[in-house]
Amino acid sequence: MTQAARRAGFTLVEVMVALAITAIVLIAGLKATAALTDNADRQGAVLLAQLCAENKLIELRLARRLPPVGDINSDCVQAGRALQVTQTVRPTPNPNFRRVEADVGENGHSIVQVVAIIGRN
Repeated sequence: MTQAARRAGFTLVEVMVALAITAIVLIAGLKATAALTDNADRQGAVLLAQLCAENKLIELRLARRLPPVGDINSDCVQAGRALQVTQTVRPTPNPNFRRVEADVGENGHSIVQVVAIIGRN
């Protein structure tokens, strides 16, 4: 066997380095994919929570009367997700208006909070 024939292949060290580099690249790609998936899930949750909050505020506006001061807890199901809405109504310096907060959460974690002023119609 000639000297050129012996040098035609890769050494074990070269193969191990190539495998290590490939593993690092694959792990980085996996982490990036996981981050994108988490972000998409979070954006979906915010959108659904926003819908719940807006629905509760629209209900109050359609009632055409001032909501009573206090807290109301209710459930809201959007796209198969069970969300909890805490609606807090507080008085304002002007007796013709109320400050309403709709805090939407899931499993005890707040997702979105919407604040509105509702007036007497």
